[in-house]
Amino acid sequence: MAADMGTTGAAARRDLAVRAAVEQGLVGGGDGGDPLVCLLDVAGIRASAAALTAAFAAALPPGTPVLHAFAVKAAPLVPVLRLLADAGLGCEVASPGELALARAAGVPPERTVLDSPAKTPAELREALSRGIAVNADNRQELERLDALVASAPTGSPLGMRVNTQLGAGTIRSTSTAMSTSKFGVALRDEGAREWLVRAYVQRPWLTRLHTHSGSQGVALELIADGVRELYGLAEEINEAVGRRQVDTLDIGGGLPVDFASDADAPTYAEYVAALQAAAPGLFSGRYGLVTEFGRSLLAKHGVVVARVEYTKTSGGRPIVLTHAGVQIATRTVYAPAFWPLRVLAYDAKGSPKAGVPVAQDIAGPACFSGDLLAENRPLPELVPGDLIVLPDTGAYFFTAHYGYNSLPRPAIHGFTVSPAAEVRFALARPAQSPASLVEEAGGPFRDALL
Repeated sequence: MAADMGTTGAAARRDLAVRAAVEQGLVGGGDGGDPLVCLLDVAGIRASAAALTAAFAAALPPGTPVLHAFAVKAAPLVPVLRLLADAGLGCEVASPGELALARAAGVPPERTVLDSPAKTPAELREALSRGIAVNADNRQELERLDALVASAPTGSPLGMRVNTQLGAGTIRSTSTAMSTSKFGVALRDEGAREWLVRAYVQRPWLTRLHTHSGSQGVALELIADGVRELYGLAEEINEAVGRRQVDTLDIGGGLPVDFASDADAPTYAEYVAALQAAAPGLFSGRYGLVTEFGRSLLAKHGVVVARVEYTKTSGGRPIVLTHAGVQIATRTVYAPAFWPLRVLAYDAKGSPKAGVPVAQDIAGPACFSGDLLAENRPLPELVPGDLIVLPDTGAYFFTAHYGYNSLPRPAIHGFTVSPAAEVRFALARPAQSPASLVEEAGGPFRDALL
């Protein structure tokens, strides 16, 4: 995270970028003006990547193999993956599409990890042919790997994913270490641990172990406990084998993000400190490490800027109608208690708006009553032409578009700020055109069902 830059710098860059987006015509009012744009802070992303790599480098003996593989699902954008690769990160992919994005970004196979609970034989075969690391999810997938490894040699590092079953966080749908989680081998089920140890004893080519206990809503202590369990299992397997067969631990990611302020907390340094306390042997240099962070690398560095189109009152409550809603903040709209977002008020020129706070509903453009980003939110009174800004949306929000009402994907621009406070934008993904929408909706096959 951008701990070395400070939250003030990040907030200041955000304000400069919003104003510049208006001045340079990326978003704004009037006919022809784009009512919605998404921005990514390039310096912030680089700072997060640097903080991650520095935190682990400071705790590990020199030369310890470490791969920080960005979870592509958090921001499946080729320019983002390319930026992170330039900052020294690889990719964790969970589908053929994500693998294609990583390849398009130039991420080499040896810096790619394939995780998915439902890999097809074709996906496994491709990964093994390219030397991509694979974490098998279950016993049946391990049997598929048995056949593939027997049929052709591979340079892919192979391992198993385990569910430590230590419990859920505050958000059930993003908790991966519950007793009934769909991911990995359930380590505390009857006979599972013994089976897993035997599986490694019988397969010298299984050299990795993987767990992913964290996500939004999961406490840092619970994440660290999951890694401690993984480390203990690796030690048990290696003792049973009689050598250091398991040489790499993939400890996942899932560091939570503070959506209530500009603070970067917890930091990667705090995460490493928690791991050192829970499993000090993890940092002895005896094991290579893989991490799979996503949200914590990108969330704080993305903003949505949307024009206020109309304002009105219903039942005595002010309602602000904007162009940002369920299509770019899907989790917030459908589960607002778990995924609240800050809403910042800016004027039509792109400057933060002052004024006496008035409780207002911030509504999106979709045709259902639940398309609300915030209810009864105190903000300076907004009027048509003003802007709302949604910070902390760089991961899992506008990068993962939801196509309700055939609302088009918005343009995404990266931005940098010079020492002279000049903002430069670079297009990372263009806005979706009506023609593209029609093509995706089967336009070329118009008469197919007649």
